[in-house]
Amino acid sequence: MCSIFSSWDALYTTELSNHDANPTDEGTVWFDDSDAEQNLVRFFDEREQEQGQEQEGTGDGGHSEKDSLEHATAISAPTTKLKLERPATSFLDLGCGNGSLLVALREDGWEGSMLGVDYSARSIQLAEDVARSRFGGETVGVVRFKAWDVLRGEHAAVLGEAGQRDGWDVVLDKGTFDAICLSDERDQDGKRVCEGYRDRVLECVRRGGLFVVTSCNWTEDELRGWFLGGGGHGVGRARFVEDGRIEYRAISFGGVKGQTISTLCFRKVC
Repeated sequence: MCSIFSSWDALYTTELSNHDANPTDEGTVWFDDSDAEQNLVRFFDEREQEQGQEQEGTGDGGHSEKDSLEHATAISAPTTKLKLERPATSFLDLGCGNGSLLVALREDGWEGSMLGVDYSARSIQLAEDVARSRFGGETVGVVRFKAWDVLRGEHAAVLGEAGQRDGWDVVLDKGTFDAICLSDERDQDGKRVCEGYRDRVLECVRRGGLFVVTSCNWTEDELRGWFLGGGGHGVGRARFVEDGRIEYRAISFGGVKGQTISTLCFRKVC
């Protein structure tokens, strides 16, 4: 394991010790200065509300002429959308850290299966402790965490969880791609490991599901360059298309206006 990843183990060991000494110290929440976590929760709330309003506006039992056409051409139509519903939508958090994002979604009323994964066993231990503290010791069936390497782990280890064999409804990445891009490690073909990340993620998302990535190292246009386009080995014709963004407070520097972090939402189509 290269040093850039080993350093996270050291960080989580320290944060776990701090949490043991003071349960209110839950460790680092990535991009907390930009309120990314609450913006993400709000994004899913608004998406669910928008879909509900669209359904109410169709009439005829919630099915419009457009819906009927899409259903009739479902095999060839690549634009099938998965409806987000609080009781059932499943979430997979890649590089979950202390697990705070999934905990925030659960506290907001999202009740579907939730799994946080991280290559670091110390991170998983911290996430379980934080969840246990937040939910009064009850974590079974609330939010689950497990050690899994997103770059090398068998996909069956996460796709076999809680009936998600066709993929997860929503896959989250809050800073994980950033961390992977810092590594100079290369795969067996000599490519940097970050170059294979999109295809690894594609296999985790179900058809019509969402991948939401938050970055402080890449602009929105750069993220589009990384994640849009055709799939690679093992994913057939699957690919991502853009399906939303989160707008953060803008800053200006040298006459240029921009955001300190970027969040884009992509939908998997086949």
